[in-house]
Amino acid sequence: MQSKPVTIDQSSEPATSSASLLSLQLLLFFCRSNSHLLVLLAALVGREQRSETSRYSLKQSQFLLDPIVLWTAIYKSAVMDTDEECSIVLELPERDTFFDKKKKLLQSKGFNPKKRIYIRSSSKPGWMSATVEVLLQIARIIQLNELELYFAEDDASMSVEFYSPRNELEALNLIVLLTDISLSSCIHLQTKNNLQGLRQTILDLISDFGDKNSVKGVVEKDHSCDQEERLIKWGESNGAITQLKVAYIEGAGRGAIARKDLKVGDVALEIPVSIIISEELVHETDMYGVLKEIDGISSETILLLWSMKEKYNSDSKFKIYFDTLPEKFNTGLSFSIEAITMLDGTLLLEEIMQARLHLHAQYDELFRDLCNNFPDIFPPELYTWEKFLWACELWYSNSMKIMYPDGKLRTCLIPIAGFLNHSLCPHVTRYGKMDPATNSLKFCLSRPCRSGEECCLSYGNFSSSHLITFYGFLPQGDNPYDVISLDIDDSDVGSIEDIPVSDWTTHMVRGTWLSKDHRIFYYGLPSPLLDHLRRSRSPMQQMKTFLQGSLENELEVLENLKDIFDDMGECMGEIDFDNRENCSWDEKLAMDFKNRQRRIARSVSTSCYTGMEMLKKELCKCMAEDILG
Repeated sequence: MQSKPVTIDQSSEPATSSASLLSLQLLLFFCRSNSHLLVLLAALVGREQRSETSRYSLKQSQFLLDPIVLWTAIYKSAVMDTDEECSIVLELPERDTFFDKKKKLLQSKGFNPKKRIYIRSSSKPGWMSATVEVLLQIARIIQLNELELYFAEDDASMSVEFYSPRNELEALNLIVLLTDISLSSCIHLQTKNNLQGLRQTILDLISDFGDKNSVKGVVEKDHSCDQEERLIKWGESNGAITQLKVAYIEGAGRGAIARKDLKVGDVALEIPVSIIISEELVHETDMYGVLKEIDGISSETILLLWSMKEKYNSDSKFKIYFDTLPEKFNTGLSFSIEAITMLDGTLLLEEIMQARLHLHAQYDELFRDLCNNFPDIFPPELYTWEKFLWACELWYSNSMKIMYPDGKLRTCLIPIAGFLNHSLCPHVTRYGKMDPATNSLKFCLSRPCRSGEECCLSYGNFSSSHLITFYGFLPQGDNPYDVISLDIDDSDVGSIEDIPVSDWTTHMVRGTWLSKDHRIFYYGLPSPLLDHLRRSRSPMQQMKTFLQGSLENELEVLENLKDIFDDMGECMGEIDFDNRENCSWDEKLAMDFKNRQRRIARSVSTSCYTGMEMLKKELCKCMAEDILG
């Protein structure tokens, strides 16, 4: 039962008739004799009701209210206590970089940027599923990143299952966090039980989602991990705490598997700051005095130069860590000419070539002078191009950005944590902030990990081209961040007055199989791209209508888009998989990547063709109606 808010006028002192005083005395006596109502009375002070104007006030021992109003308020509060409620507040922060876009998406689905969900002790049947649905819809949008937001279905009639595995886990974990906050202040037993039931429902959803969307790593039994286990023991002797052990995973190399069943929120790995490799270590060396004098040199470059030498330091505190590192990292930066050539027709070819040119330029600029002028500090035999490339690949593939308690973001190497592989549906999603209470870095689980299961984290929201270039692998499954960027000139649209300009400055496509909306005017393609192309072709034409002019404009948009991706598919050429087994590791990666890009291009072409057929049917109907008059 819900009480109506009571609005109190505090502009004048209440009357103090004998009847009022008697009523007040009876009220105080009644409250003193009933501690439960005394608590209710005290709770009236400053208590927010649904209306912002509703307040109950208490001034020392004198009530600034008519006693009759107080009796009414206590009665209503007593009635409310039989249907006590708590709330969960989901709010889109105004500081969010994409606040306006997310606000628009929320409103298209009937929500405001701030939503309060009430949890009552006597909730109606079916309240749980309805509450979870609302919470999830809002939390998903709040947790969208830029790329997910670009591809978000903005039609309110579409029910989005999830935007990406990362987004879904972040949204579900946000609800768990907010539920815990509400539980901490809830005192009514039944309401608390309902909140706990809601929390368990969300945890079950997290577990089910992980089971359905993760790719299980297969442990290879015939590999020795003695060296890796020595590193773990070294870490534990220096304060590290781990629930993981190292194993070889089929197709992925080394990985970390759970020693026991781990729940959401459990700490799988904790690394003290004392064994984290960061720029402070270099400050203690003789090379820092030289390097700090170089204009514009970054802390990352300084660390890279330090690690090239430290790897061969037999007295290094981190010798056992360097001993566990591979001699070759096999990233895209090490691709052979044959593998790079196989990438013809893709943007990855240019990405790798530009990265290698940048590294060569950096090497030539730094090392000649350093080795010539300071040979004792920078021995030429330790600073060759091959060793420099090795160090670059080490830092690209193993470093992490960590926020320290002083607020500074540092690039670090984290011993033991480097064994955790990347997953599109990771167990650990947030790990980049040092805990000031323990002065350690904790890797807490966002979804459960069973004993013997590989425990994975997210390296970031990266495309497969980025993962190949800097990490040397393709993720298993459909990567929602695999996109093909489009170079579109919007200068003509922007020069026309009274035509709304897109608030997206770049446009892209991805596999249309990831979209749930293939209806006319949508086609599984991103709305920002389609709207931009519609305005570019016919700025004054009304969009997304079944009028003949609108349909003809739509048809031309899809025809042009289909031509672009047909040509792109032809430029990539055919892939010969018959001889794949005889190919080197980098050639196999190049072939697999190119195949994924071709699949995306073909899906766009197919969706355009299907959309064109729908439009032609609608145009026939439209023209038939015109003939009939």
